[in-house]
Amino acid sequence: MTGILDQILGFSGKNSIPDVVLAPMSGITDRPFRRAVRRAGGGLVISEMVASHAILTEIRTEMKKTSTDLCSESPIGLQIAGWDPRMMADAARMAEQLGVNLIDINMGCPAKKVTGRVSGSALMREPDRVKRICDAVVRAVSLPVTLKTRLGWDNVSLNAPEIAQIAEQAGVKLVTIHGRTRCQMYKGHADWLAVKAVVNSVQIPIFVNGDITSCETAKTALEDSRAAGVMVGRAAMGQPWLLAQIADYIGGMPVRLAPDMLQRNLMMIKHLADITQEKGEIGLRSARKHFASYCDHLEESDELRAVAMRTSSASELKDAIFQYFLKSSRLTAA
Repeated sequence: MTGILDQILGFSGKNSIPDVVLAPMSGITDRPFRRAVRRAGGGLVISEMVASHAILTEIRTEMKKTSTDLCSESPIGLQIAGWDPRMMADAARMAEQLGVNLIDINMGCPAKKVTGRVSGSALMREPDRVKRICDAVVRAVSLPVTLKTRLGWDNVSLNAPEIAQIAEQAGVKLVTIHGRTRCQMYKGHADWLAVKAVVNSVQIPIFVNGDITSCETAKTALEDSRAAGVMVGRAAMGQPWLLAQIADYIGGMPVRLAPDMLQRNLMMIKHLADITQEKGEIGLRSARKHFASYCDHLEESDELRAVAMRTSSASELKDAIFQYFLKSSRLTAA
């Protein structure tokens, strides 16, 4: 399935990319994970959210999220969050200088520390501010600007169609809708049918997000919402090849097989090497969730999971990965 992102990003021919996007996830979509997804066949990836005020004040922990060689990851988008239009515009300009392919505006994060500053999904309650932010960011850069949001703040204020219309009028090229309200957080089920109201309200493409965990759920989400593409979040953890499989499936192509045991071994070792190169062994703490997720898709992996969740040694984890797959190969051969 190709077309929408090709048009927005100006890609074509052999550089064509599918309309299946890796969602920006705080603490998850760092460069090692993005690289894992891309190596497994994924297309466009979006960085984890970076606060606009942090970019401008060069807060170290935030700036680590925006590697200075992002251009080497093309196609990649950088997601910015904030509440002040001028600050958001300045942050977008700085992001453009990093070599990204698009700027994504966060209006969907439900976390209290974000919404408490009138950022993320709290912006849905202030349409005038949404307009000023979208106008300012679009004017500030030559890159395409996209926006990610939710159905509304709560079930009483399902104003995603209004927000999408404001974004469209400002020149935003694409809007992604997570099929939940802010007050739902991540509870219940994403309402893909409700996204159809947003699709019908604007001319720009709408992507659907939320509970897309397989090829089949991606297809159903597209059918229910009539969206132009999908954004995949946490389901990609532990199976970074999922985006490529979904692209095959909804594109009517033969779906590539999940990696075999040897390929998974190499995949995990490379992911580990990227983490330690990027962050040092201290990065293993934040990486535990990734290796626990790999174990979710591996049989009889309790011992490997236990090591991944407690170790602060890259060599110990590497050895545990090797031992697990060595044992698995023997069992398979038997």
